[in-house]
Amino acid sequence: MPRIQHNSAAAISWARSLLDLANDHKQAEQIGNELSALADIVRSNPTFALYLADPGIGIHERGAVLQRIFGPNVSPLTYNFLGVLNQHKAAAMLAEIADAYDQLLDEQIGKIEVDVTVAQKLTPDQLEQVRQKVSTALKKDAVVHQYVDESILGGVVLRVRDQLIDASVKYQLESMKEKLLAAKPS
Repeated sequence: MPRIQHNSAAAISWARSLLDLANDHKQAEQIGNELSALADIVRSNPTFALYLADPGIGIHERGAVLQRIFGPNVSPLTYNFLGVLNQHKAAAMLAEIADAYDQLLDEQIGKIEVDVTVAQKLTPDQLEQVRQKVSTALKKDAVVHQYVDESILGGVVLRVRDQLIDASVKYQLESMKEKLLAAKPS
């Protein structure tokens, strides 16, 4: 199923602030990699995600745990960011902030995520042709994620951010059916 990713305004704001700091320190990609790894930890460990979100756990107690777990394993900038999130009771948003950061970083370096849904799996050459055409059309470096949905019969469905471009055979047939029914004499 294609990914549809919507981040809250707060997550985007946190991510933008961190990206600005990371750019100042020339560590934007390193910080992005660390945030992705942290988000993976949160997503793969529901107990830890609940711990981050638990309002009954004090800031100092949570901070000590974050220091023990992440202090020696991430850059000072990432560790300080975790501390600020904890101070503002926003540690539970870590995975969402990481997603927003990733999108902002991709935008900054000229990459764009594109979901391509086809009826049958494309060969690597065909997928590369799609990637090149989308990259040219968007004037960005497209990172293509392929999904197979036999119900579209043929053609392609592209999702770029919140925009859907449906050039599937199924859509075209439904459109023709609607036009024919609308033109039917009464």
